[in-house]
Amino acid sequence: MKGKLYLIPTTLGDTSINQVIPQDIQELIPTIKHFIVENIRTARRYLKKVNSSINIDELRFYELNKHSSPSEISGYLNAIKDFDIGIISEAGCPGVADPGADVVKLAHEKNIQVVPLVGPSSILMSLMASGFNGQNFAFNGYLPIKANERAKKIKQLDSRSLSENQTQIFIEAPYRNNKLVEDLIANCSGGTKLCIAVDITMESEFIKTLPVKAWKGMDIDLHKKPAIFLLHREK
Repeated sequence: MKGKLYLIPTTLGDTSINQVIPQDIQELIPTIKHFIVENIRTARRYLKKVNSSINIDELRFYELNKHSSPSEISGYLNAIKDFDIGIISEAGCPGVADPGADVVKLAHEKNIQVVPLVGPSSILMSLMASGFNGQNFAFNGYLPIKANERAKKIKQLDSRSLSENQTQIFIEAPYRNNKLVEDLIANCSGGTKLCIAVDITMESEFIKTLPVKAWKGMDIDLHKKPAIFLLHREK
């Protein structure tokens, strides 16, 4: 019988497994012996955290990253003829802002059953906590790095939020967070609401929504912290 492709959620940081991963998923994970992962070392550590009795040496890992070719990805799914396979990303839910989406796409083409499992998504959790429009929103991934292109994109998102009543969500490499906040303050309308969500589900969690003009001058250090940024401009 053909196996299934399970999309296995992970913690968003140093969070208790029991806090964010349902018990039935904790019981399912040890039954899977083949895993497609972004990083083998962190995947092994996560699996042992889920269940310390898991024998890592009995498992087969296939590494997935931006350098993985379509032929390699296709080969990773060959084992599913006989076994279930799990996808594990570095944090949160596989397939969302994650290279696992390429595997899922191919699985559908091969008529393989895809099973998403419940777990934490920083994108949805930040939207839930922002107070912004949850019926019309867009996840924009990373903004451009070049200053002029980034400024143009921010202004476009600000304008689009106003014209379409749409929440704009995006992320940044953690070491560029502080610069992004500066750019948002410089390029957004002062009345636009900005929500910054940091370290979601962790003890250091910080989620705050304020007008852009109110963020100006605030002493906030986001350097190297996992963060989600949301904009919403009302008429």
